[in-house]
Amino acid sequence: MSSISIDDNKLKGLVKQALLEVLQESRGLLYDVVVEAVEDGALARAIKAAEDSPLVDKAEVIKALETES
Repeated sequence: MSSISIDDNKLKGLVKQALLEVLQESRGLLYDVVVEAVEDGALARAIKAAEDSPLVDKAEVIKALETES
């Protein structure tokens, strides 16, 4: 088997170019991943904040929802 020799700067440039192409071609996927991560973080913070709040009776919740409709 033969070996290929490439200098570090050339390899670095090729890797950067390949990475940029992947990011450009899958921009929508990357966007979706970032949005999902932000939403998960916000949901986790909301759950954590709600852990310290008092419990509310189910009937009160239903009544509040019905009055807003």
